[in-house]
This record gives sequence, structure tokens and C-alpha cells, in this order.
Amino acid sequence: MKSFSLIIKEEARNEILDAYYWYESRLNGLGKRFVETLDYSFERITSFPFSFPKKHKEMRQAIVSHFPFVIVFEIEENEIIVYAVFNTKRNPNQWKTR
Repeated sequence: MKSFSLIIKEEARNEILDAYYWYESRLNGLGKRFVETLDYSFERITSFPFSFPKKHKEMRQAIVSHFPFVIVFEIEENEIIVYAVFNTKRNPNQWKTR
């Protein structure tokens, strides 16, 4: 089985932090639960990256369980590059401008 390394771009990291702080401000511990759910999603992506559908050219999307977010990523050789951790309640095409 091929092994993939995970690279999270700075903009995606910022989106994760923003969401963490927003959820944490709403309910103590909810931000932590969001990050744990993301970690599980990243494990699924690195284990089975080709099982996620292409949505825009070579970009794939993974839906985050229990939260209104998708992870937008691309597979390049042995790397999975995460470009966005996007809130689906916002304009769904906004991440494409990056």
C-alpha cells in the first residue's frame, strides 16, 4: 500500500484555527472536538485518498463529519496537499480563487 504524507497549506491552517476558536467561543471543548474530527478525516484521506471525488479539476473533497466543513486537497505523487478546510455555509466557490 502506498504511503502518503500530508501537507497542509498555511491558508488551510488558518481556516482550521479560525474554526477552532469560533467553536471554542460557542462551547468550551467544541473546538477540540472539531480538531479531533478533522484529524480523523485526515487519517481517512491519507489512507484512502483516491476514494474521495474530484470536484474541480484535480481537486478532491472530503466531507468532515458532524461539522459543516469540507477538506479540499490534491494528490501529487506521495503527497496529499490540503488547500482548504472550508466552511460549507459560506460561498462554496470561494476557495477556487486561491
